[in-house]
Amino acid sequence: MIGKVLGGRYEIKEKVGGGGMGIVYKARCRLLNRFVAVKVLREEFVSDEQFIKNFRKESQAAASLSHPNIVGIYDVGVEKGEEHDIHYIVMEYVDGKTLSEVIKEKGRLSPKETIDYSLQIAEALEHAHKNQIIHRDIKPHNIMVTKDGRIKVTDFGIARAATSSTLTATSSVVGSAHYFSPEQARGGFTDEKSDIYSLGIVMYEMITGSVPFNGDSPISIALKHVQEEVTPPSEINSDVPQGIEAIINKCLRKNSVERYKDARELIADLNKVKYSDGKEVVVDDISESLTQIIPAITDDDLKGVEGKTDREKKDKEEGKEKIKDKDKDEPKKNKGNKKYVLLGVLLAFLLATGMFIGVTRARDLFAKEVEVPDLVGRNEDEAKKLAEDLGLVFKVKESKYSSEFSEGYIISQSEKPGKLLKEGYPIEVVVSKGKKLIEVPDLKNRNVDEIKDILKDAGLKDGSIDYRYSDSVPANIVMEQDPNPYTEVPEDTVVNVIVSKGPERVTVTMPNLIGQNIKDAKNAIIAAGLAVGEVIPKESKQYSKDIVIWQNYQAGGQVNKNTVVTLHVSSGPPKEKPKEEKISVPGVIGQSEKDAKNAIVASGLSANVKYEYSDQPKGIVIKQNPSAGNKVKKNTTVTLIVSKGPKSEEPEPSEPGEPEEPGEPGEED
Repeated sequence: MIGKVLGGRYEIKEKVGGGGMGIVYKARCRLLNRFVAVKVLREEFVSDEQFIKNFRKESQAAASLSHPNIVGIYDVGVEKGEEHDIHYIVMEYVDGKTLSEVIKEKGRLSPKETIDYSLQIAEALEHAHKNQIIHRDIKPHNIMVTKDGRIKVTDFGIARAATSSTLTATSSVVGSAHYFSPEQARGGFTDEKSDIYSLGIVMYEMITGSVPFNGDSPISIALKHVQEEVTPPSEINSDVPQGIEAIINKCLRKNSVERYKDARELIADLNKVKYSDGKEVVVDDISESLTQIIPAITDDDLKGVEGKTDREKKDKEEGKEKIKDKDKDEPKKNKGNKKYVLLGVLLAFLLATGMFIGVTRARDLFAKEVEVPDLVGRNEDEAKKLAEDLGLVFKVKESKYSSEFSEGYIISQSEKPGKLLKEGYPIEVVVSKGKKLIEVPDLKNRNVDEIKDILKDAGLKDGSIDYRYSDSVPANIVMEQDPNPYTEVPEDTVVNVIVSKGPERVTVTMPNLIGQNIKDAKNAIIAAGLAVGEVIPKESKQYSKDIVIWQNYQAGGQVNKNTVVTLHVSSGPPKEKPKEEKISVPGVIGQSEKDAKNAIVASGLSANVKYEYSDQPKGIVIKQNPSAGNKVKKNTTVTLIVSKGPKSEEPEPSEPGEPEEPGEPGEED
């Protein structure tokens, strides 16, 4: 494949890697003059329709994603080969190492590196999952680390669109044994949480330097994913922070329901650890809030409980138990006495209740009426004093968030202002908790086109967008935001962002290089802030050797700084072909056949003899072609016509070199 050009523009330079289905090459795009990565389907799979289908699916899945932490797809194509078709995908070329290589070089990563890389991988997965794409093969080998520490997730070779119930359709399992989830090992349902499990394994390997499960075969490793618990990372590396270990443990729950519900929730916990400044971080345990089936509460359950405190309920239950125990010990004759006691208590209760009702009605009858004040918009303390000064009972029904009223102020009241009520009548109010505090979402590394919807969904407003140049962040990607991610702010707060304009494009004037020596031309290119590209030798009659005869950008035009300049350089004039010597044909008419042949051959030509009847003596050359004196190339064939003598009635014997043809006796030639 090295040196082959695919699609008329992608020149294969070198092999840089390979996966289960394809081989990855570094190539140069001749049209845009940049390096790209080309993934070519392996030869052993080109006749397998299923693999072809999977290979196409990879390009379709990955091409729908656009995120700074996901390798971009530029082109897809099929090239006709001599033996078979070449299926290929053209991708962004990432100048860096795989995460697997980084871990091997360092042994294990620091907590800071682990959190930083994990956040970027989780951001990539969150974007893919939002587009209904499950990666299903997250592992360090499929994660690139650039020289500036940016993560690029690649190889969506077995990714597939997520549905409401994604199911592995065959009995075989897709993925890498050390990193796939228990549900993948069983060949069962796979969803976003399967990717979260695999990321948990990658985090485990980053912070400890080893994978949690190993074995003699993929099957034995798969069984451990299903059956065995993970050794806590802190037992392997005592420096592992509690927060990171808690996140890894939650990612690696056997039951997918107990893991993070999505990548966004995982990102929130990773940021808690990142910004904790060494403080211990508590990671919520989802298992305590799982949906449970409990029996419905009946009216009987409520009897005797309403108005009681938990302590009263407990005392009541304990009292019942004591009575039961006591009843077992006492003689049956005492039970009759208890009936009279209980009857007396009941009569006393009824009498007291009647007296209470009577007093209350009497009080209401003679109580003075007061006008209900307008409490809405007043401070809670002020409203309470105003109501109680009028003889009304002030009650706070509930507290609610409000964008209209500040914290501690009355939002509403149960009775309308101006209504007449008896003294002692209760007024219920709703008190404001102030504006609802909302956690600011992380907009960094997101496309500017996404942020408006994200902020709207969060209950915030998009503010100003400031564009700035950046050599490390792609164009239209958010670099900074205010307020910072994960801070709590009131609802409808405006969030401002700074967005990358990409590298600053400085233009320079293209120098005239034609007619210059190649060495001087290269110096001129560098001095102008440009880059030297290919130098291609070409023959030239006009220019001497090593002189520039062509440049790919016109002199005097404006081009971007660091533009690559391609040159054609003279290799000297084309070499003239030596003139071929011409030979003068000798005249041999009238000579014998033998002498004529010798004369022709001696001149550097070849002879071909034919025979004709003639009045000339037999064996004498009567004609020649070409004729004598003509100039011809060496080894040209000269045809000689030799006399057979006069034609007679008698059959002539066969001429030399010509076999006699069979015929009837007496038949003439």
